[in-house]
Amino acid sequence: MSFLFLLLLLFLILNLASLTTAASGDGDQFIYSGFHGSNLTVDGAASITPDGLLQLTDGAAYLKGHAFHPSPVRLRRDVSTSTTTTTVRSFSVTFVFGIVSVYPDFSAHGMAFVVSPTTNLSSSLPAKYLGLTNVENDGNASNHMLAVELDTIQSVEFRDINANHVGVDINGLQSVRAYNAGYYDDVSGEFRSLKLISRQAMQVWVDYHGGEKKQLDVTMAPLRMARPVKPLLSVTHDLSTVLADVVYLGFSAATGRVNSRHCVLGWSLGINGPAPAIDIDKLPKLPRAGPKPRSRVLEIVLPIVTATIVLVVGGAIVMVVRRRSRYAELREDWEVEFGPHRFSYKELFRATDGFADKHLLGSGGFGKVYRGMLPKSKLEVAVKKVSHESRQGMKEFVAEIVSIGRIRHRNLVHLLGYCRRKGELLLVYAYIPNGIASGLLYLHERWEKVVVHRDIKASNILLDKDMNGQLGDFGLARLYDHGTDSQTTHVVGTMGYLAPELIRTGKASPLTDVFAFGVFLLEVTCGQKPIKEKSPQGSHIALVDWVLEHWRDGSLMDTVDGRLHGEYDAGEAVLVLKLGLLCSHPFAAVRPGMGQVTRCLAGEAPLPELTPADMSFDVLAMMQDKGFDTSVVSYPDLMTSFGTISSLSGGR
Repeated sequence: MSFLFLLLLLFLILNLASLTTAASGDGDQFIYSGFHGSNLTVDGAASITPDGLLQLTDGAAYLKGHAFHPSPVRLRRDVSTSTTTTTVRSFSVTFVFGIVSVYPDFSAHGMAFVVSPTTNLSSSLPAKYLGLTNVENDGNASNHMLAVELDTIQSVEFRDINANHVGVDINGLQSVRAYNAGYYDDVSGEFRSLKLISRQAMQVWVDYHGGEKKQLDVTMAPLRMARPVKPLLSVTHDLSTVLADVVYLGFSAATGRVNSRHCVLGWSLGINGPAPAIDIDKLPKLPRAGPKPRSRVLEIVLPIVTATIVLVVGGAIVMVVRRRSRYAELREDWEVEFGPHRFSYKELFRATDGFADKHLLGSGGFGKVYRGMLPKSKLEVAVKKVSHESRQGMKEFVAEIVSIGRIRHRNLVHLLGYCRRKGELLLVYAYIPNGIASGLLYLHERWEKVVVHRDIKASNILLDKDMNGQLGDFGLARLYDHGTDSQTTHVVGTMGYLAPELIRTGKASPLTDVFAFGVFLLEVTCGQKPIKEKSPQGSHIALVDWVLEHWRDGSLMDTVDGRLHGEYDAGEAVLVLKLGLLCSHPFAAVRPGMGQVTRCLAGEAPLPELTPADMSFDVLAMMQDKGFDTSVVSYPDLMTSFGTISSLSGGR
């Protein structure tokens, strides 16, 4: 009887053990080798799949997800004495993660391990904020938050070092220390880079050494590799000044335009000691990216069936050949060095329904732009078909487009990739549903190279769904190193936006962009085209001259768009009008740089004292000095006289 009782007791113990959660241990440690049966606190897009995978995001765009260990942790409590200390104790965390993106070359955005005083992060934002903070509270000391970010997008606002880095964040998204994702080899000591969006599982160790050292170390490595001896990065910071007495440990992730899945496979914690080792063999699998592999049965049966229907196969081959010619692309060896995502022509053809007229957004001298939706990711894009018949200049053209594609700024339309086919170059941009001074400043002064846009105009300023301005269409842009001059002497652009020196020399510069930006300011404020309709005398008049004449006559406010019905700030209107005239001054040396322009628009610097006399210029003298025909005596006539230049674009 006692033997049967012991067997029954053992059976109950085993069943109770199987019913416990995936986490085990006391208050000073826990371990999850997979999350099947766990009771994590999850919200947003986060969920636990049937096979035990913690999926923070589900692949949809612009979402966030959080998952926290359900019990709070007291990092200041001394277990041996049951008292609360003033300093944060040492702790160690390890976890296994993986990021699976629809495209192997880019993802949006990243994920983070987080220590927070609360599990409620509902006020946080997705995309670049990683579901941790928002515009109002980012960087506030009241957040009492520590995060280790695994970021796959370079955000200019947070001074990210690149689009594949690990960073230590305290109370905000601007990392106190960041480094390229990777590890140091124990034998050679060399750094080995890792690609966060490789669709492969990787392990991360986060160790805080309390006491006098007060140092946080972050280490990472491929999944089945032993922990490297040298940490990836270290930060000396007293977390007692940051973290609250009671904290919650968990993860946060967010997506942007591109569909991505951020996953955690295993996780453990140890306080005043190492984190328990995760059983790698018990971890769930990462979700598959792309279509499922073909059935082996199909691979065996299909050749047999094919052999019996030779005539049908022959007809199918003919159809395939025709179909491939329809989607034929041009690929050359030199393209390998550039590296951005290259879309297939077939993908873009289907995204735009064969470049149907119903999807046409606009057209101009350099091609047409179509709206489309990529079939796999369901990402809305704008596809521009650029005609480029010169094979000799194609390599240089693609090189510049690729360089421009690396630019990331909130006021610049994002170039996602490209495709080449015969005499066409297809550029794929993020689609802006509606439709810039800080974006132009970034191009001229703050990127690694000087980018001259060469086609600033109203039709190239787009508005996103939140009505934020974005500068697009880099089809004519050129770039060169800081401290050097642009070498191009080919006059391109749109009539009405061309600076006089650009027409005279053909050489574009940041100041020619400033001229076009000034015309754009006047165009928006006045509701008029850069070249107004013919005057009663039968000649065209430039918008710049028209506004200047009104200023001389004391009627500057009469130039403001009458459709506003007076519902505007008069002071702001005067500022924009005078700044537009200053930017579009005929002499380049007088124009301000975009840094001064943005400060004036933001109210951080006063507008230089100007009078109509300051804007006067002797065009006839300028023309004679530069060897032009003296019959060209006014700015409108100057613009008209060059209207026959074949390379000018009439608007796209």
